[in-house]
Amino acid sequence: MRYDDSPPPPESASSVSPDRPWYTRRSTLAVAVAALAPTALAGWVLTQVLTGSGHDGQPPGPKALPASHTTGAGAHGGAGDAKASTTTPSPDASAPASASASAPAAPAKGPLAGRTVVIDPGHNTGNFKHTSEIDRQVDIGTNRKECDTTGTTTNSGYMEAEFTLDVSRRTRTLLESKGAKVVFTHDADRPWGPCIDERARIGNEAKADAVVSVHADGVSAGNRGFHIILPATVKGGAADTSKIVGPSRDLGERIAGNFARSTGSAPANYLGSGTGLVVRDDLGGLNLSTRPKVFIECGNMRDAKDAAQLTSPEWRQKAAEGITNGIVGFLGG
Repeated sequence: MRYDDSPPPPESASSVSPDRPWYTRRSTLAVAVAALAPTALAGWVLTQVLTGSGHDGQPPGPKALPASHTTGAGAHGGAGDAKASTTTPSPDASAPASASASAPAAPAKGPLAGRTVVIDPGHNTGNFKHTSEIDRQVDIGTNRKECDTTGTTTNSGYMEAEFTLDVSRRTRTLLESKGAKVVFTHDADRPWGPCIDERARIGNEAKADAVVSVHADGVSAGNRGFHIILPATVKGGAADTSKIVGPSRDLGERIAGNFARSTGSAPANYLGSGTGLVVRDDLGGLNLSTRPKVFIECGNMRDAKDAAQLTSPEWRQKAAEGITNGIVGFLGG
């Protein structure tokens, strides 16, 4: 394909027809050229405007992108349209924002906007396979205790760790719908644990406004109902609950009242004197916490009537609602 606009070379004398004088042909040709020149010039100017051709005599082509915009694919996305660039992309302050750039997240809305809640799903389904790891002793301030335990099960084999994770996830969904930032100590994303000291540390480092550890009990049949475990006043080593005892009790009382209303369950009939509240000083997750924190034992997995509730998805949703409403009330939402 020709890319220049020059006229064809003049014919040699030997190509002139012998029955016409050579000067006649040249005269006719000169007239024709003179007549066509303005039209050709106008066409050339229009071509330059439309194609953006430079002044170097090269054929028109696509306008080159600056080096900072060069990609390995051609202008139309074909893999072979252009060679991969070896130029390191550089910022271009004048360039418009990329359409693929993520828009900033909208501020959380709801009564708990700006609040952080840590949910601690008790135990881990993998603990049964890592007994040596979870038996390791850790410092809880006042003494030493095993890293974690396996948790209990129903008589049919439904694991406490399965229950606690399900209720925790349901609670997270409800809290997030109210604008809270929710942090988990684990989300079935590790083979075992975490240890009780790490669980406490996660809540502390998140600067949580409230921390709830979700559990279910495993005592003998006939013992029914839920209870909330509150931190005792302890001080020793890394443990100092003096600042959280009061707010933790407030959190526990609010969860107890809302849990009873949501689930229809009664406070435990085997401890707490019917209040559903129990104070303990031997739980590392409470002793090492610097944020308001409680445990909730949602029922007794070894009692057939309680187990029927704990294994029901509908009841677990009610349990999550009760926990959520208690947290909302505590945080003033």
